[in-house]
Amino acid sequence: MTTTPRIAIIGAGPGGLLCARVLQRHGIPVTVFDRDAYAEDRPQGGTLDLQEDTGQVALRAAGLDRECAAVARPQGQEMRLLDHTGTLLFRHGPEAGEETRPEIDRGRLRRLLLDALAPGTVRWGRYLRMLHPLGGGPHRAEFDDGPDETFDLVIGADGAWSRVRPLLSDDTPHYCGVTFVETGIDDADSRHPDVARLVGDGSMMAAYDNKALLAQRTGRGRIRVYAAFRGSQDWALEQGVDLADPEAVRAALLRRFSGWDDRLLALLRDTGAGFVNRPLYALPVPHTWTHTPGLTLLGDAAHLMPPFSARGANLALLDGCDLAQSLARHADADEAVRAYEAVMLPRAAAAAEVAARCLDDAVAADAPQGSLRRLARRH
Repeated sequence: MTTTPRIAIIGAGPGGLLCARVLQRHGIPVTVFDRDAYAEDRPQGGTLDLQEDTGQVALRAAGLDRECAAVARPQGQEMRLLDHTGTLLFRHGPEAGEETRPEIDRGRLRRLLLDALAPGTVRWGRYLRMLHPLGGGPHRAEFDDGPDETFDLVIGADGAWSRVRPLLSDDTPHYCGVTFVETGIDDADSRHPDVARLVGDGSMMAAYDNKALLAQRTGRGRIRVYAAFRGSQDWALEQGVDLADPEAVRAALLRRFSGWDDRLLALLRDTGAGFVNRPLYALPVPHTWTHTPGLTLLGDAAHLMPPFSARGANLALLDGCDLAQSLARHADADEAVRAYEAVMLPRAAAAAEVAARCLDDAVAADAPQGSLRRLARRH
């Protein structure tokens, strides 16, 4: 680029950090702002299967594919589908030496990306209050804690409730009709061997009658568990359940999944952790906007979708890679952003359509038949 633009990335998630890493590899300065007080301020979620055509492409461009391979878990590719009686309907496990979609804990991926950036790239504890257009592309960023700063390009990588998105789009995330309630089981192999054997080395889903129990191996023997069901996002309020009371939530979930096999109910009963209510939201499909100089989006800020297709985080990594490479290729930053959006927006729309169908199959009246057909086609 002939003139180096002042670039800000809002949000230190995988997509934003990957974008910053690739920019720095091309010698382009960038600053990342995040509202968290420090890197480990919040849990980063479960595991991510690094897909060949998205996440792995991005990590190679970032020069981090070997580092990721060293901490990834190829055995985490195993997938099991059960019905509510605990009957195994489908199992796919990696063959010997197969590492096409290795799993990596999201926390480890974030740490790997952070460690690859130049010192001081990420400024923690900086919540974006507002962006003020200055005309022609530059924007003044107003933060809750810290001085205002002006940038030629602001990249919104700040997730579902992006502060950057409203300057580009009037669309907001809508409730998908499905709620996840998250919990977890620690030291599963030693303390809960029956649950560990049921889940296996990767992910397991049991589904029936608009409900599902999902379990996912993460590092250090932990199993992350999600109870999924259709209904109001205010289900707890309507049932008089205090979400801050783990035993009240546990009892409500056990009632909701009454009649399921006892081995599956152990996923809810044996947890020593609390419960986190996570209603699922998505942006409209397709989510587009009129190109605006000085602004763009990536990841969930651009294409929030249900998690069942495992594409969202992988697409965020690829978004960050594509945007950074476009900025490195084009002499003009605005041309670079236009080229990136021309590729990203239709790709995201196609992926979001698939994610919506996967959700409809997984938490359905005839479940698990839709998911069984989809898995059989895939494998």
